[in-house]
Amino acid sequence: MNTLLDILGISALIVLFLLPTLAGLARERRIDRELREAERGRAEAPPGTADAARPVTAARRPRLRSWARV
Repeated sequence: MNTLLDILGISALIVLFLLPTLAGLARERRIDRELREAERGRAEAPPGTADAARPVTAARRPRLRSWARV
């Protein structure tokens, strides 16, 4: 009976170590698939329009005031 419990304990440890790795791999595959689909969608989009010619500018965020200054 001790051997069975030892095997179950070791198996549980292996699963605990492999679970984050497998979850990370699944997440990476999902992200890769989404990026491929987005790239295909971009390739199928109509050619550039007038909006595409404008450079992208970042909007400035207002400076946050400290809660201590009223």
